Amino acid sequence: MSDLRASGLLVAPFEAPAERWSPGHRGVDLAHPSGADVLAPQDGVVSYVGFVVDRPLLVITHPDGLRSTLEPVETRLTPGSTVVQGDVVGTTSPGIAHCPPRTCVHWGVRRGDEYVDPLTLLGLVEPVVLLPDR
Repeated sequence: MSDLRASGLLVAPFEAPAERWSPGHRGVDLAHPSGADVLAPQDGVVSYVGFVVDRPLLVITHPDGLRSTLEPVETRLTPGSTVVQGDVVGTTSPGIAHCPPRTCVHWGVRRGDEYVDPLTLLGLVEPVVLLPDR
């Protein structure tokens, strides 16, 4: 992950909330030029295309049940479209300053209702495992 930070690509890391309702950063923000192609992080099927508040959003459901959310991403894909890792799935929406003063893509990943660090999917960080109190 330090390579991502050093390169300037990682604008904001994943920060798991203490509780589901607590503050946190439920994904990673990756520097990405406005209007640039956004690629599918893994194989999957587009399960949602639309807006949340004022941001265009794309959700891809992967074969293992994980769901990737990418925003702000404009796309011509429709729910049910199949994508392969590395396919262009859209472009970074111009005019949406998610990471002012630069533009970025927010990538969130969920397993059921639980948010997980997207960088674990790339093997860049180890998954966090919570153990019960003893």
